[in-house]
Amino acid sequence: MALTWKLVIDSNNAPALADFWAAALEYEVEDPSALVEQLLAAGHIGDEAVVEHRSRKTFRGYAAIRHPEDPFDATSGVGRGRRVLFQDVPEGKAGKNRLHIDVHSEPGGLDALVVRLEKLGATRVRKVDQELEGQWWLMRDPEGNEFCAV
Repeated sequence: MALTWKLVIDSNNAPALADFWAAALEYEVEDPSALVEQLLAAGHIGDEAVVEHRSRKTFRGYAAIRHPEDPFDATSGVGRGRRVLFQDVPEGKAGKNRLHIDVHSEPGGLDALVVRLEKLGATRVRKVDQELEGQWWLMRDPEGNEFCAV
């Protein structure tokens, strides 16, 4: 049986960061609106636990993306495969990431990938050129998290 996984990333604006990474990775933003509506109707959560983003009700401080080919629960919108969950935290980013995502281009397509990621809100930090590893760009997402365009 293949393992499922979820990478959790602290954020300042979970829905906005989920939008960036969904576009960058060609993933889908999960839609928990049906579950949110059920929980509101049953009185299990209050309006303070909910925010609207892109005309959908979602949980305040949380947003997730999933691989478009992986299974997901139709009621909750939660992926049952490769997922990234963004959760708002009160403190800002304080140092270098100990874990990061590498976004791979098609062969020969690094420049086009970098330009696409910049249009989504990423910024270039520096180009890395290593004899054995090749070239890539160290970049930052809209909240300053480091990642590599390879």
